[in-house]
Amino acid sequence: MTCTCFVPLLLLSLVAGCAARPFYPLPSKTSHGSRQPLQTFRPYNIAHRGSNGELPEETAAAYMRAIEEGADFIETDILSSKDGVLICFHDVTLDDTTDIAKHKEFANRIRTYEVQGVNSTGFFTVDFTIKELKSLRVNQRYSFRDQQYNGKFPIITFEEYISIALDASRIVGIYPEIKNPVFINQRVKWPDGKRFEDKFVETLKKYGYKGSYMSKDWLKQPVFIQSFAPTSLVYISNQTDSPKIFLIDDITIPTQDTNQSYWEITSDGYLDYIKDYVEGIGPWKDTVVPVMNNYLQTPTDLVARAHAHNLQVHPYTYRNENKYLHYNFNQDPYEEYEYWINKMGVDGLFTDFTGSLHNYQEWTSPLSPDDHDDDGGDGSASELLHKIALLVSKYKNL
Repeated sequence: MTCTCFVPLLLLSLVAGCAARPFYPLPSKTSHGSRQPLQTFRPYNIAHRGSNGELPEETAAAYMRAIEEGADFIETDILSSKDGVLICFHDVTLDDTTDIAKHKEFANRIRTYEVQGVNSTGFFTVDFTIKELKSLRVNQRYSFRDQQYNGKFPIITFEEYISIALDASRIVGIYPEIKNPVFINQRVKWPDGKRFEDKFVETLKKYGYKGSYMSKDWLKQPVFIQSFAPTSLVYISNQTDSPKIFLIDDITIPTQDTNQSYWEITSDGYLDYIKDYVEGIGPWKDTVVPVMNNYLQTPTDLVARAHAHNLQVHPYTYRNENKYLHYNFNQDPYEEYEYWINKMGVDGLFTDFTGSLHNYQEWTSPLSPDDHDDDGGDGSASELLHKIALLVSKYKNL
């Protein structure tokens, strides 16, 4: 059940706290006792930048909301400040999702850099210290989403993000991305010749993230490491056995570090190569099932071929708004989840609306009553929903 008072209370507590101390404390030593384990019997609910359909992306509020709504993993993008502090932020520029334009003291920081072969102009994270970045506030990216929380929450660090998962009352996985490593390594220098990737892995190890997929260590602190840069994933394979996901962009966009085409990196030969370094792939969903005039076309065989190479498939990004729902789904996000989970057979889904995916999963494949003991319930509600789902499924097949 979702508490309707959550967001106002969260907002008050977080805003009140950020003036007097760091926005979110680093992981506490408080023991939660025996925490509800990560579910592993159904596709993973991956909160894309937190519950950013409701709250500004990659903020503590968005991640805490996603956890409340039932996320299995909270996903983030990792960049760096000028002084080498790893932060949670998607764009290499601050222009689109912060109030940087209101900060006249930074007006002379605008720069033009080459990013992935294209000249980009704006205020870059790598030109600001962590103290300066913390003075900014994050805004909702999309104008058609709720704007009331604009300017309320600061940028958080990688460590603060980790703390949110570790301090949750149940086991919640993290899903950080090594973002734009070529650009970051060009602009930020760490002591002793260390690279962005080194600092990234060091941070994970500092907080106890280790172990191969489904190992005892991994189940205790689940993590998937993701990147669009295959060389970064190969590089860190000697530093950590934590599972890695190779992200795959639109068919028109080559890899940012090796300049390989979509067709090269989705070939059987390449999947056979990359499987030695990664646990799975994370493709843009419209490359898995092509779209024309907002209608789905014949699905590719990418999911089947990935599975044949023992690779998981975690497509991105699922959104509730009508503009993102292809006509085949009748403006119904639950029909989209039904299609991708039951017809395409994917293993995880990046969603902006964690609560919607969690509701669908609970209706169609609920956790067992034993898994709900921590919530004080007897499982009867989930059992009833499961029976209803079965009835609906039979009806749809008539």
